Amino acid sequence: MSIENELIARLTITFSPTRLEVVNESHKHAGHSGDDGTGESHFAVLIRSEALAAMSRVARHRAVHQALGDLNQRIHALALDIG
Repeated sequence: MSIENELIARLTITFSPTRLEVVNESHKHAGHSGDDGTGESHFAVLIRSEALAAMSRVARHRAVHQALGDLNQRIHALALDIG
């Protein structure tokens, strides 16, 4: 399974989002630091979920990173827009 699909699956299972967009931005960073050549190193995530809405900004980020687990080690950059 691709990292993008794993991101989508884990975030969907954990947060049941009302809106979820995962964008692979790795092509914008080809040849830069953190580019491992897989084409799956840089992602942007927009997520909206009732489960996250009541949390503080820091708690939201922690919850997302916890849900992603080992994927955090396989991704070089993750931009989050959480609400």
